[in-house]
Amino acid sequence: MQTRTLGDSGLEVSALGLGCMGMSFSYGPPKDRQEMISLLRTAVERGITFFDTAEVYGPFTNEELVGEALAPLRDRVVIATKFGFDTSPGKDPRGMTGGMPVLNSRPEHIKEVAEASLRRLRTEVIDLFYQHRVDPEVPIEEVAGAVKELIQEGKVKHFGLSEAGIETVRRAHAVQPVACVQNEYSLWFRRPEEGLLQTLEELGIGLVPYSPLGKGFLTGTIGEKATFDNTDFRSTLPRFAPEALKANQALVELLGRIAAEKNATPAQIALAWLLAQKPWIVPIPGTTRLERLDENIDALAVKLTADDLREIDRAAARITVHGNRYPEKLEQLTGR
Repeated sequence: MQTRTLGDSGLEVSALGLGCMGMSFSYGPPKDRQEMISLLRTAVERGITFFDTAEVYGPFTNEELVGEALAPLRDRVVIATKFGFDTSPGKDPRGMTGGMPVLNSRPEHIKEVAEASLRRLRTEVIDLFYQHRVDPEVPIEEVAGAVKELIQEGKVKHFGLSEAGIETVRRAHAVQPVACVQNEYSLWFRRPEEGLLQTLEELGIGLVPYSPLGKGFLTGTIGEKATFDNTDFRSTLPRFAPEALKANQALVELLGRIAAEKNATPAQIALAWLLAQKPWIVPIPGTTRLERLDENIDALAVKLTADDLREIDRAAARITVHGNRYPEKLEQLTGR
């Protein structure tokens, strides 16, 4: 397995990580627990060392799953989790299933979340602790300071930000070095190219793209007539509305053409394209199926030349992606 280092942090991980959210949250009903434990352990045997979860996934059940699965392999893996939502009874921290999520990044809450996550993950230290979404009610300097104290106490190793904008990254990094930023980035969502990538390179911060396969769309397995159960949060996303699915097939067709030339799959081309952007980028595609895990790992063997990358960029520039990625209320929480 190839490895990559996230910026200047010294945090070395497998070149592809594994996003664990869909095993118990958002993409339909929770999957069979024992099957997911087996998949997580197989991922380690395949060379994956970087696993992504969050307290809000469930809430709590995904951390518990990851903790149980990886406890026997703890010295071989890097576990990332997140804080930043209010998960107390009566709140709707998930948001994507309907209501507006309630943010909470007060320093005392961050420390409470850390203690609870340590228990659920069955570990003595959190390798990477992200702020899940920027809380406008709490100065980012206070957030970074709270994580800094956790690092000094030996409960956290590295600090990360998710869906943070450039100014927030700079301010946080000045208080406690940010190891990486986890923002959405793929061929059908390229906003990080509008200044964020340049900022991260300047500051020596890695990028962990979530939804690198466009929430499954870039795999080529979601046709224009696809429908989603109400337990699947894609049923609420404008980009997965019928008219958008139909219009956006052009991007999948582009990936399919390149894939045919490279004896690969559209998903592998999408991941290879991301990996080719910067050496400090580590995508975290999620899956609940072993065959998809193996397919994603095999993307590391796909080599895109400079000419290939130019061809993809030229063709992609002629395609207009239809539909917002989130409903307006949720989009307001991103890129702050």
